[in-house]
Amino acid sequence: MKQLTFWALLLTVLWSSCSAPQREKNVLLFSHTQGYRHQSIEAGIEAIEKLGQENGWTVVATEDPTQITEEVLRDFSAVIFLNTTQDILDNAQQADFERFIQAGGGFVGIHAAADTEYDWPWYGELVGGWFKSHPRTQEATLEVVDDSHPASQKAGLGKVTRTDEWYDYKNFDKEKVNVLMVLDESSYEDGGMGDYHPLVWYHEFDGGRAFYTGMGHTPESFEEAFFLDHLKGGIEWAIGDDQLDYARAHTLRVPFENRFVKTVLVSNLNEPMEFDFLPDGRAIIVERKGAIRIWDPQSNATDSLTSIPVWDEFEDGLMGVAVAPDYPESKWVYVYYAPPGEESINQISRFKFDGTTWDFASEQVIMKVETQRVTCCHSGGSLEFDRHGNLFLSTGDDTNPFASDGFAPIDEQSGREPWDAQRTSSNTNDLRGKILRIHPEPDGSYTIPEGNLFPEGTPDTRPEIFVMGCRNPFRISIDQKRDWLYWGDVGPDAGKDGEMRGPKGYDEINLAKKAGYYGWPYFRGDGKAYNDYDFAKKQSGEPFNPENPINDSPNNTGLQELPPFTPSLIWYSYDESEEFPWVKTGGKNPMAGPVYYQDQFAGVENRYPEYFDGKLFIYEWMRNWIFVIHQDEEGKFIQADPFVPNMEFSRPMDMVFGPDGALYVLEYGQTWFARNQDARLSRVEYVSGNRAPIARITADKPAGAAPLTVAFSAEKSEDLDREGLTYAWTFEGDAVQERTADASYTFEQAGIYPVKLQVTDESGNTDETTVEIQVGNEAPQIVWKLDGNQSFYWDKATIDYEVAVTDKEDGSLADGSLDASRVKVSIDYLPEGYDVVEMAMGHQTADDQPMGAFAKGQQLIDGSDCKACHAVDRKVNGPSYLEIAERYAEEDGATAYLAEKIIKGGGGKWGETVMSAHPQLTLEQTTTIAEYILSLAGDGEGQSTFPAKGAFVTNLHDKDNKEGAYILLATYADKGNGAIQSITSQEMLVLRYPKLEAERYDQKSNGTKIGSVRDRNDGMVDLTNNQYIAFEGIDLTGVQEITLLAQVKGSGKVELHLDGNEGKLAGSASLTVTEGDELQTFTITPEATGGKHDLYFVFKNAGDNQVNAALDRVNFSPGSSLLSAK
Repeated sequence: MKQLTFWALLLTVLWSSCSAPQREKNVLLFSHTQGYRHQSIEAGIEAIEKLGQENGWTVVATEDPTQITEEVLRDFSAVIFLNTTQDILDNAQQADFERFIQAGGGFVGIHAAADTEYDWPWYGELVGGWFKSHPRTQEATLEVVDDSHPASQKAGLGKVTRTDEWYDYKNFDKEKVNVLMVLDESSYEDGGMGDYHPLVWYHEFDGGRAFYTGMGHTPESFEEAFFLDHLKGGIEWAIGDDQLDYARAHTLRVPFENRFVKTVLVSNLNEPMEFDFLPDGRAIIVERKGAIRIWDPQSNATDSLTSIPVWDEFEDGLMGVAVAPDYPESKWVYVYYAPPGEESINQISRFKFDGTTWDFASEQVIMKVETQRVTCCHSGGSLEFDRHGNLFLSTGDDTNPFASDGFAPIDEQSGREPWDAQRTSSNTNDLRGKILRIHPEPDGSYTIPEGNLFPEGTPDTRPEIFVMGCRNPFRISIDQKRDWLYWGDVGPDAGKDGEMRGPKGYDEINLAKKAGYYGWPYFRGDGKAYNDYDFAKKQSGEPFNPENPINDSPNNTGLQELPPFTPSLIWYSYDESEEFPWVKTGGKNPMAGPVYYQDQFAGVENRYPEYFDGKLFIYEWMRNWIFVIHQDEEGKFIQADPFVPNMEFSRPMDMVFGPDGALYVLEYGQTWFARNQDARLSRVEYVSGNRAPIARITADKPAGAAPLTVAFSAEKSEDLDREGLTYAWTFEGDAVQERTADASYTFEQAGIYPVKLQVTDESGNTDETTVEIQVGNEAPQIVWKLDGNQSFYWDKATIDYEVAVTDKEDGSLADGSLDASRVKVSIDYLPEGYDVVEMAMGHQTADDQPMGAFAKGQQLIDGSDCKACHAVDRKVNGPSYLEIAERYAEEDGATAYLAEKIIKGGGGKWGETVMSAHPQLTLEQTTTIAEYILSLAGDGEGQSTFPAKGAFVTNLHDKDNKEGAYILLATYADKGNGAIQSITSQEMLVLRYPKLEAERYDQKSNGTKIGSVRDRNDGMVDLTNNQYIAFEGIDLTGVQEITLLAQVKGSGKVELHLDGNEGKLAGSASLTVTEGDELQTFTITPEATGGKHDLYFVFKNAGDNQVNAALDRVNFSPGSSLLSAK
């Protein structure tokens, strides 16, 4: 029977569900993979489709995760996850799948379904456990321990011996599932679960039915009668009574991301710290150096209100702001700041603000927090009122972290008090390293609310303390219904656990439902304990005890016996988190955002949907993400969903829901201690109805000589509600000059022209955008000319080259009219693993493109958190790259030293500044970064510069790392033309290693799959008759042989076609059956051809044989003329 496409089958299912009086038994077979791909998937699809035909189910197979939606799932009885791997569904698809099960749907998980979605707790419970490890594929004995289930009835009680890959499982609870079969670990090697090793189980879960079998790794499994009978029974049980009732579904659907619109309201702020809303909808924004600004939603304008004199050294300054709950009557606005002068304090003050004038004379100092101004760091400074009028303040530990190797700063030596956090965070008689809770009174005093950590009058304590044991609680949030306090606590800097020192640096999201102690500087996260440490002797002691924390520091002025330790809600370090993998990796600085309640915005047209109700928003200053946190009734973490993951944020600093129901985000900008253009206040609105269109312009020439004709297009503009659009173009002046989607315009005079496009949808909503066209300066043209092949390099080959540069205004290299010193040529080798295709787009024209020898180093820096602390030519939080280069360029081993330093982090070389660790980067990557930085010194190690014409030998790679690419980069910056700025053009040519992995194809035929040879982990491309893979833009100049490495199970032939699977035939090779899993080479001798072509390798049957090949790689071998090494 001819196999129908997914869509054809789906239409059949939908038609049947609409026309038939009784529900059809429809099964969705899902086999999407993001990790290892099992070769048995195709065999499994074929076998399950056959089972469906034999047993009255319609099986629809797909690997498209976009089909896991409620609209599709409603028409299915059960869903089978066939050897799925890793993270296959986004949060919206996960929610819809949960709703399907809750409505009464069935689930069947086969083998690697347990190797899927590790950061989705609900899924782990559905399956019953997760994959942990496995030994080699081998024969083993399994025992049927329950034959009452359809999946085991036919086998009956007893033992069965068969071959498969036998998983060990983690997070398995036999009390929550019904086990049908177990493995006998004495019957095979290297089992990892001991005497009780479950293999097959089922259970009713969350309203639906779930069946899991650990078998099905091998293609042969899907030919075994035992396994097929077993699978048939599991599927039929999962189908059940085939009734769905979505009224029983309780997971809420996730709103589509495209319904959220971000608008930048104000930018170019100077270190914005915190903001709050006035009752009239205006926002008060405070900046660290003392400025206070007002944003007005009516005018969308920001005014500079006033500036408070502050002491702004280290991390102090104007840090927090909160509008009084009774502001309409009192007019009080509270701020937390460091006043200038000799006294080392930070203070909460309140000022009268009548909506127009900030009254300095009205200042009332509510509370003073004693600090030290000898050394940095950690000021905290977040202010927040709860619904009872209590004011919360976060304070940092005011402790220098730079002399403790990134571990606990507990230096008890005389004169080292600022280096001992025991004197602050874990001192019951000190206000630092805390979250304080007070109730301001009308006369400017404050009282202590009931329920703080220490009752008033308790000796050696401060009654203001609500939470203690914090390092730098930088942003706090209060659940205004449950009175729960959340905060992000910035952790220490160690990149890895220290032997006899304690854990690596963990940052935390914390929850306090009542007053408590959170551990710093003794514990982090879930109770990871630091060791006591004698800084004078540099000797470690025993770990601190979280069950009985004691502060015996001589700098402690409070109680020695501390309250019980409270673990964090969420904790993570620089590297991948086992507990919370969704937080990603890199620098770290978590913050707590608001808890959203929909009923607080009753009557608001575009309030956020019910999905967000009662959920906490958290965000990351370093990683620029926002997540929505699901918790149970007790506040325990359930899961995290990304919020607008494709929306760009630049160091989110504070976050508040405004009176209009939109989420407002204050963004600090990319660079510490600086005014940033991307320091801004933004609004993220939810659009429940018709959305405004999105205007986008493309132009074929952003710059050129006058007269300049430019072709413009609005085709990439879109309307998310699928309404038609009309267009209005303005090229010069203010009048509309064209109303079509595509337009052409000639600029006659030199100048800079802001071209505007306005698009309007059928509902009258509009959007506009502009693009700048520079007329009067043509972009330079650069061409690489190579003698020989322009796609590959071979060992120690000599390559003659010439770079041709022409510029309409400046002249050309050929006739000597162009200044050759402005042409920069670099030739570098990049090891395997870099995306050379991304780098080799060529024909780039941009001033910010990498010009030097180590473009990849700059690319790695741009993709990391380095820019937060460093710039090329100026000090930020850390030294500039030029300063680093100048210090180390002449030192032997500088590259290795810096590469290791980037991974481990630490300080000591540039004052007190500590660099964050980067354990997520490989040594190879940090070596490339170090080489790039050192190259900035001019003659630093590793820099390669070449003349515009010459020769080079491909000898930069070594034998152990030669499967990379040579990057030939030529750059020219022209002289500009008057007011028209200089244009930089660059041309990049990539010569790659002449062995291409098959699974890295550029094109493939429908149905072509990536699999693997059994018992191998290397990727293979499985191909049958008329299937193909293609590699684009390959130069065959000088190539004498093309060798294919493959496993062949059915003989045939492979043909090489140019520029299409039916293009010119340029060679072929016969394929013979290989033995077992062995790989064999097959050689094509291509016809001589010039220029670059797309190469299509098409597999064909030979006679009556059905070709069946697994292609591993393709090798290109040259003639002797290309190997003339000198």
